Order: sequence, then structure tokens, then C-alpha cells
Amino acid sequence: MQRSILLLWLLMTGFMVNAHQYPIKTVNTGNNATYRGLSVAADDAVWVSGSKGWVGRSVNGGDSWVFGQVSGYEQCDFRTVYGLDSNNAVIANAGSPAYILRTSDGGKSWERVYENKDSAAFIDGADFWNRKRGIMHGDPINGHMLLLHTRNGGKTWKEKGKSKCPKMKEGEASFAASGTSILCLRRNTVVVATGGMAANLRLSRNGGRRWRTIPTPMVAGISSTGIYSIMPIAMWCWVIAGGDYKNDTATANNCYYTHNKGKIWTAPAHSTRGYRECLTVIDDERPAKKSKTRTMIAVGPSGMDISADDGANWRRLNDEKGYHVIRPSNNQNKLFVAGSNGKLAIISTVE
Repeated sequence: MQRSILLLWLLMTGFMVNAHQYPIKTVNTGNNATYRGLSVAADDAVWVSGSKGWVGRSVNGGDSWVFGQVSGYEQCDFRTVYGLDSNNAVIANAGSPAYILRTSDGGKSWERVYENKDSAAFIDGADFWNRKRGIMHGDPINGHMLLLHTRNGGKTWKEKGKSKCPKMKEGEASFAASGTSILCLRRNTVVVATGGMAANLRLSRNGGRRWRTIPTPMVAGISSTGIYSIMPIAMWCWVIAGGDYKNDTATANNCYYTHNKGKIWTAPAHSTRGYRECLTVIDDERPAKKSKTRTMIAVGPSGMDISADDGANWRRLNDEKGYHVIRPSNNQNKLFVAGSNGKLAIISTVE
């Protein structure tokens, strides 16, 4: 009887996930850049950024795009982008020297607003609490995480002093695979995910002045392993995804969720089908009751997976390969997804 009930449940959940096909429509970018930066500033304003200095923008919800290389920065890999609106955005490259650039005219021109020539400088991602206050993080310099703050919408950035930056373990760093290893929450809370020799969450509840470490069971121990993406399902309920990018079909210890701020981590009953670089929530409205759950998608180079229960169970969404980052439109009607070799696509979430 129990086996029959389990089989019925699997069939029902499989049917529910597959009932909507989530059609994907590719966009011709006209270049072969690898896009890892993706930001939806509004339903009509979307930004992407990538290698070889390429940046793209749509002002009509993805119906049409304009792409260009940032003059003077054609060798930069802009893995971080944060769009404030259709005209204002900031981008940052992965590597040294580390640059942050800002535009106020829709990408026609860019101003350098930060530079770090330290050989260890490597920016991993950015998030904002509001249009003015934001934070970027990077790999450790002299043993401490690089942290940058802005209070004027990215026009200027200041480094946090060493005493206010988390001290990292030897071989611990973050990943710039999708720019989703940092998360700003309300009440000045920020969470940063790490990997390498240790897969931790670094949590600050006062805007980055003090930090504490939350260990996770995510696979770790070599430079290619760890947490690549974190997504909230409530204030203190998070899903994390990652794995080993050198072994992208391994399924062990690459996805977990917590309902109590990381005190207990639970592995999904059915995990993602491999290493995943980015998580997103489709129906992001907070449920009226705890029993209600949201739908999530996890993206990685080997395919996309979907969960209808806040990451507790994952199923195949599609076998589209080479995608690294995914973001929803503000109205949740579509998903923007970007990746290698100029890949950019739009996934419909409506019937």
C-alpha cells in the first residue's frame, strides 16, 4: 500500500511539473560572449553582461535588444550587472584589475567609479536593498572578503575596512558564475555564499558591519566546489544550490534548503540532476500560509530543473545546455536566461 501511494504521488507531481511546458524562445545576440550577468530592473528593462566587454539591454521586456562592447574594456569579463532602471546600471568584471562601471544613459557611455589593482581582486556579485544602497563582494584579499558599499545608487563605492569584512578560511572564496551568491534582505540583512575549501553562508544583520558564519553540508574541499546560488523562500528560509563545475552531472550534496536560518539543512528527496549555478523563484508572492509553496527553477550547464515545493523535490524541466543565469520578470510572466556562446533566451511561465 505504501509503495502504491508513493508511486501515485510521484506520478501526480511529475504530471503537475510537466503539465506546463515552459516554452523557450532564443534571442539572437549576434556575438559569442559568455553571459553570466543578468538583471531585471523592471518588466520592460532588462540588462545582461558578459565576456569580451559585451553588455546588452532591452527596454521592451525582451522583444528587442541592443548589444555593444564597452569601449576600452573589450577584454573584461563583466560577470556582474545590476540595473536600477532602463538608463542606470552598474557592471563589474571578474579579475584583476577589478573595475566597477556605471551608466546613466542606457549604456551609451560608461564611467569608471571604482578600481582595484590588487592581484587578488575578483568581484563575485552585487545586490541592492533599494535604489540607493547596495553591496558588492569579492574573493578574499589578505584573508578577508572584499566588500564594497554604495549609498548613492552606485555612483561611488567604498571598501569596508578589514575589521568589518569576514575573515575567510584558507582556500575559501565565492563564485561569480551567476552573480547570485549574494542576497540583500530587509532589515539591513545580507547573506553571502562561499565555496572552495569551505561552503559557508556569511550573514550580517546590520548592513555588513558584523558577520557570523553559517556552515552548510554543500559539497566542498576543492576549488571548484561549493555554493553557487542562494534564493530565499521566506525571510529565514533559504535554498542553496551548487556542486562541482568540473563534474557537472554529479548529484550528491549539491542542493539543500533550510527553514530556520541554517540551523538545520535538508537535502531534497529528489535533487537537481547535477551542478547548478543559479536559482530563481517563479511565483514569488509570499504565501498566506506556510503550507503554500512556490515554484523554483535551477539552471546549470547540463540543463534546467524545476521544483514545485520550495526546493524539496526537483524534476527535469529541459535539457537546454550552456545556460548559467536565470531571472524572472517582475510580473513573473517570463524568465530571462543567459549563458555561453552568446546564449540568451526567454521562457514563458504563463499558459
